Formats: sequence, structure tokens, C-alpha cells
Amino acid sequence: MSDAPDAVREALRAALSAWAVAEVRGDQARVLPVPDLDTLAGCLTAADPTWGLSWACDSVSPPLVRARLSLGGAAREGLSGGHTLEDAKKLALADAFRYFGVSSTLEAPWVEYDPDDGPNVSELGSLGESPAAQQRGAAARPLPPQVPLDPQLSSARAHIDTLMEQLREAGKGGEATRLLLRGYGETVAESRAIYKELQALQRR
Repeated sequence: MSDAPDAVREALRAALSAWAVAEVRGDQARVLPVPDLDTLAGCLTAADPTWGLSWACDSVSPPLVRARLSLGGAAREGLSGGHTLEDAKKLALADAFRYFGVSSTLEAPWVEYDPDDGPNVSELGSLGESPAAQQRGAAARPLPPQVPLDPQLSSARAHIDTLMEQLREAGKGGEATRLLLRGYGETVAESRAIYKELQALQRR
């Protein structure tokens, strides 16, 4: 829904000011921008006093949550997993934002992670900064060992994203997201294998 009113898009951008953990590897966590639930109501009420939000939990372990957002005369549903149920809730809501034309341009950074204190996002900077400034902050912490993205891997992930959209439209988003809970794959071969699993799901 890229034709969402400007006031709606601005309200969603203003609310997108927190972080949630998508994945943990040892003492590192991959984090993504999500709405700050404490300020969300104020941001959205200013744009649409009749806005509404509801959640549905598809799975507790692993966490998988749906968020249905009604705003500006439209209702859109997001779906996501996360490290915890609370992370999944926020990531699902951020996923719903995409249908209103609002998504983060930031590549999901890796940060230090402590089981008691959570992710250390202090070096990432403000989410209100420009994408270039965000990327500089994200680069302050080295990534955990993993295969760097190459053009083939980026292309494979783009194909997976396209297929995921088709599966959501077909009502199979929940099953598809479960297949992606461990990520897109570390290599082109792994990404292609995941794509084939999604294709098989689409044909059912």
C-alpha cells in the first residue's frame, strides 16, 4: 500500500524507533528496527484516531506472531518470527508497516548479545538518522563469522522475498515463515534449497 496518506507514513516512520532481536549466534545478535510500543499509540492516533492493532500467536516455540494493523482506512497483516515472543510481536508489526510503504533501509546489523542484558545497540546510533549514518553505526561492531553476500546470494534472497509475498497472498505465510526462521541460508546452495522448499509449499 505505497499510496498510504503522507500523515500515515510519517506516523509509522516516527514510531519505528526501537530494536528487536531476529536471531542470536553465541554472543552476537542480529537486530532489526521495530516500532517502540510505548510511543506507538501517540504517533498513530495523531494520524488516525480510529487506528487498531491486534496480535495472534501462531507458535510459541519457535516464536511466530501475526500483527494486524488497521490504519488510514486499510488493514494489513504482518507475520514474523523472532528470538523471543516479544521480539516476534514487534517484528510482525514492523512487517505490517511495509504494506503502508514504510520499511527500514538498514541492513540488519549484528551486535553484542548478553542473555541477561539483551542486545547492545548503543553503538548503532539513532533510528532517526539518515540511512548512511545508520550504516556507519551498524559497521562499528564486527559481524560474527559468516559467508559474505555475493551477487548470486543477493539474487537468491530477492527471489525468496518475492516468493514469500506470493505465499502470503495465498494464505500460506505462516508455513512459509516457519521455513525461514533459521534465515535465508549462508550459501547460494542453501538459499536455493530453501527456495525449492517454498516452491513445494506453493504447489500444495
